[in-house]
Amino acid sequence: MTEIFDRLIADDSALSRLRDRLARDAEHAGTLDVAYRTVDTAVGPLLLAATPAGLVRVAFLAHDPEEAELSRLAAKVSPRVLRAPARLDDAAAQIEQYLAGDRTTFDLPLDLRLTAGFRRQVVEHLRRIGYGLRESYADVAAAVGNPKAVRAVGSACGHNPLPLVIPCHRVVRTDGSIGQYAGGAAVKATLLALEAA
Repeated sequence: MTEIFDRLIADDSALSRLRDRLARDAEHAGTLDVAYRTVDTAVGPLLLAATPAGLVRVAFLAHDPEEAELSRLAAKVSPRVLRAPARLDDAAAQIEQYLAGDRTTFDLPLDLRLTAGFRRQVVEHLRRIGYGLRESYADVAAAVGNPKAVRAVGSACGHNPLPLVIPCHRVVRTDGSIGQYAGGAAVKATLLALEAA
């Protein structure tokens, strides 16, 4: 038995097929609550995760290890997390198209369960900031009905569970400087330059 297992591990394609079959079986049995995959992109490696309701998480892995992100998903969504790359093919393709400059909006079902309260209000507003546009943190605070909550808007952007797809990178400081970003300031500058081109 160990010999068979060793051969499976040595054969990446066999391991991939086994992983895909396990994911399909788990989904069919209703035991797959969170599917995930990683993708290499022009802005670094990303972890994508989805529930049956939709895309629930996009995480920059350059700043946070995959295991830590998966632990958070297991704690906040469900412990039934499984690598199921095919289930996230559409999300991966749309992100790749966006980063190539071939897509200006995302057409994906979203699961916003990882955000609530004031942060949810901010995230909902971020979805309305169009491609190539920018708003200041103060603009967003005023738009969600709490003009004094500029710092809280910054925190909400920093905790956006779906960066890239929900465009928190389009929120900048009042003086026009870019501010911080979950993927790092260089990634934010890259995204803003991409949309300005």
